Amino acid sequence: MCGVVGIFNSDDAAFDAMLGLFAIQNRGQESCGLAVSNGMQIKQIRGLGLVKDNLTESVLKEFPGRIAVGHVRYPTRGTSDVNNSQPHVIETLEGTIFALASNGDITNYATLTNELKKEKVNFNSGNDGELLLRFIVWHHIVKGIPIIECIKMVMQKFKGAFSTVLIGRNEIWGFRDPYGVRPFSFGKTETGYAFASESKGLDILRCENIEEVTPGEIIHVFGDNQVERFKFGCPEMRNGRKGHSHCVFEPVYFSMPDSKQFGICVYEARKKMGQALAAYDKDLQADVVVAVPDSSNIQALGYAQARNIPFEMSLIRNHYVGRTFIKPDQRGRDESVKQKFNPVISTLKGKRIVLVDDSIVRGTTMRKIAGMLWKAGVAEIHLRIASPPVKFPCFYGLDTNTKEELMANRMEFEDMPEFLRVNSLKYLKQEDLSRCVNNTDDNFCFACFDGDYPIELVDVSF
Repeated sequence: MCGVVGIFNSDDAAFDAMLGLFAIQNRGQESCGLAVSNGMQIKQIRGLGLVKDNLTESVLKEFPGRIAVGHVRYPTRGTSDVNNSQPHVIETLEGTIFALASNGDITNYATLTNELKKEKVNFNSGNDGELLLRFIVWHHIVKGIPIIECIKMVMQKFKGAFSTVLIGRNEIWGFRDPYGVRPFSFGKTETGYAFASESKGLDILRCENIEEVTPGEIIHVFGDNQVERFKFGCPEMRNGRKGHSHCVFEPVYFSMPDSKQFGICVYEARKKMGQALAAYDKDLQADVVVAVPDSSNIQALGYAQARNIPFEMSLIRNHYVGRTFIKPDQRGRDESVKQKFNPVISTLKGKRIVLVDDSIVRGTTMRKIAGMLWKAGVAEIHLRIASPPVKFPCFYGLDTNTKEELMANRMEFEDMPEFLRVNSLKYLKQEDLSRCVNNTDDNFCFACFDGDYPIELVDVSF
């Protein structure tokens, strides 16, 4: 996933970028970074860990400037080290300097990287963002192609997902892949403009006229807040499909509920998911509805309201522990579960509970949560999942690279309740999820559920 922020014409661009990144820290917790232009040079800082630990007040004072790009990383491609953190910065021998941060995965990464390596272009990381930057800068400097035309070439040659901010000394470009896989917002600040992966990253900056960057659109801001916009049509997709390809896992899990994206309010979409799940359980007898906090709180609330069953915050989350799904390895995910949740026994003991979660990917986290609930004295656990079974890897920005790691591929549905330690299990049907996100024009990607990959998978296999 990852989160990107871009700031143009701010009295303190570094501080504003930090605020935007802090608001979308949910999108990545492994590393963070900033690159800031003061009109003459671009300075960069990157570090492992959270925004609050790296981009402190004393650090930000060392980065004066009016233009900035920032990034929080969720690792999908490349190892977990600072070299793979973003933004990436390139300064050429001619003195030209650029910085770039991007959210998404490029499915023809190997092909494009090898093409540049044949031209003696060196890479310092295994990261998609560096590929994007080096492709643009090489064609601009060596071939003499204007930046805007280089970005148009990216639209044509790069397959996959990219919501990207590029800055020069005195200008900024925001651009989004033609499929619109990852969310990307644009808004007007008091003195200039800003980009962010989620709209709430702009809300914290008190932006006005917040809108989505259109899939396939390039927005160039320069000079005295001059704005140029270039729009491209959506390409023909695989299997005869047309339209965009928004990641449905964003409203299901990754995005914050107070964000708006893909033309929908995430909060309302999640509430509808819970209500749809409740329709499957008209005869189920239960005493309390419990969410796996925080990402499934709204789905659980929708379920409880639809069934008129009390909703209790029976699992208390330690907010100083990050999201378990986006930990880079299984051991890290397992340890985080132990640290992350604690049951409120008085609301659970002797109760028949409906436990609502947004999704099950590997199943190990849910199995541990269920064990915790049984120790708390519950009488029954009826698990309800606000999305279909995750059966296929994602190559557009989620860290699920093999079928083997996915629970829905490791076992038959009938065996899942026993493995998860629950009395019953139901998933939200794909057609109901589609309705909940208002997918009237077939504009969402459900590939992790049905294997229908809308964008060509060039250099990946599974």
